[in-house]
Amino acid sequence: MSRLDVEEERSRLSRAESREIRRRSRRLLGSLVAPVRWRLLGALAVIVMSTIAQVAGPAILAFGIDDGLPEFLAGRPGPVLLIAAAYLGTAVVGALGAAWFTMLAAQANQRMLYDLRRRMYLHAQRLSLEFHESYTSGRIIARQTSDLEAIRELLDGGLNGLVRGVLFMSFTGVALVALDPPSGLVLLGAMVPLVVLVRWFQVRSEVAFRDTRVFSARLIVHFVETMTGIRAVQAFRTEARGAQRFAEHVEGYRAATSRSIMLFGVLDPGLKLIGNLSVVAVLLIGALRVVDGGLEVGALLAVVLYTRRFFDPTAQMAGFYNAYQSASAALEKISGVLAQDLSVPDPTSPVGLAVPRGAVDFRAVRFAYRDDRVVLPEFDLRIPAGQTIALVGSTGAGKSTLAKLLARFYDPSTGRIELDGVDLRKLHPKDLRRAIVMVTQEAYLFSGTVGENIALGKPGATQEEIEAAARAVGAHEFILELPDGYATDVNKRGGRVSAGQRQLISFARAFLADPAVLILDEATASLDIPSERLVQRGLETLLADRTAIIIAHRLSTVAIAHRVLVMEHGRIVEDGPPAELIGGTGRFAKLHAAWRDSLV
Repeated sequence: MSRLDVEEERSRLSRAESREIRRRSRRLLGSLVAPVRWRLLGALAVIVMSTIAQVAGPAILAFGIDDGLPEFLAGRPGPVLLIAAAYLGTAVVGALGAAWFTMLAAQANQRMLYDLRRRMYLHAQRLSLEFHESYTSGRIIARQTSDLEAIRELLDGGLNGLVRGVLFMSFTGVALVALDPPSGLVLLGAMVPLVVLVRWFQVRSEVAFRDTRVFSARLIVHFVETMTGIRAVQAFRTEARGAQRFAEHVEGYRAATSRSIMLFGVLDPGLKLIGNLSVVAVLLIGALRVVDGGLEVGALLAVVLYTRRFFDPTAQMAGFYNAYQSASAALEKISGVLAQDLSVPDPTSPVGLAVPRGAVDFRAVRFAYRDDRVVLPEFDLRIPAGQTIALVGSTGAGKSTLAKLLARFYDPSTGRIELDGVDLRKLHPKDLRRAIVMVTQEAYLFSGTVGENIALGKPGATQEEIEAAARAVGAHEFILELPDGYATDVNKRGGRVSAGQRQLISFARAFLADPAVLILDEATASLDIPSERLVQRGLETLLADRTAIIIAHRLSTVAIAHRVLVMEHGRIVEDGPPAELIGGTGRFAKLHAAWRDSLV
């Protein structure tokens, strides 16, 4: 289980690890709040003003009944009219203040969500292949969708409710004590069962809501993996097994959600019961005091209203705790992704290459995915600018690893790789991506038109440049046969074109980029023989005066190389021109003979 998997199963962590996760989440939250702190402080000032106005209402009513009403009965209506105007004024101020607070808080909340979404997207793009190969796409999607949605619900609804509720309960309690201290003592007594009930809910809901986030993420992961690998699912008839696993995740999510709902089902009625009993107690005690002359009727009405209102926000605050528990677990997972170090960091003082030539040097390069899995032990290689080399060898010999190191998807464990004498780790990222382009066996097409996919190699390319690149790799003819030519939408992942056609489009994209170094990693594996021959003719033209590394099991592709390197166990065991190696008795000669016999 990876470190991020462990974080999703929080209950398995030690207390020290749990504290570190909470600190990490708080740091992330603090960094989101900092840019909008003044807007939030302004919203806080507005809601304080609004709450004071709302809380003043019952006290104004009490004053009107006890002092204004006798004046009105005595023929002096002035005090009653002033009191009515004051009551109306506080109502208007309270309503306008609440609306203004909602607007200010929403602006700040949306800014924080925008910042968090942007950070997640940018950071996930910058993380290395090592991270993405171990952290499934479904989990990344869960972080960007359900987890961010949980945080949005907290910010948009729950947090606003908490701020309003805390202020309203605080000001109401102060007003009640100021108006009638004995009634304040009754309210203080009611706080004891209230605190006990809320604490009971807090302890149990923390586990329940974390479980809902875990099972929600598992649902998304399983669904995404099934839909992404639907061909394999149907080919191996694993629908029933997949449905069973999905049903288990659904049941786990249902059970966790049911537990959280049941907890809230106890909390909400319990809060209402405590509130109603408090109102009854205040009313009974107050009524006896009115009879004895110790309390005015208007004051009794006010303390009853205050007691009733005091418990109104409790259900809303309980709703905040629902959102808080869900968002807290989500924030922990998101902070875990953002805390991932970049295994291929950008240079602090980048070096630029104005016009890269394409000379490549591997100097004492050692690379291991793990300490016990060395792929390249002390590897040295020099590739002069403009030379095309072919890498051949058995599966696991280190060919693709070498290509990934040159494209700087990974950095060497020791040693260095240089382009035109500059260590790749010091090269400016823009210059690196412009100078070295890699085409893999998986030809990925993005949503959009054929022309837009080719233009990814050179943003802003003209239609003439796009068509020229397509002609160079033999893709122009089949593109013209598509329904809308270069304007044809390729649909999801290029579903409208065949695997070979997708590869040709990716070739055109790479050629349009015009790199100094072009890496083809099994890039012709999905092409049929006619298409492969057509691409090879285009390659012969486009690879001229360009450094190229071709990794291929099809030895027909090797024919255009100036030099063949045969790799075994991360080492070069043969090195020479294709014709020279074919005429020898070594490993490549045997591979070539076996390949030639297979064509008979």
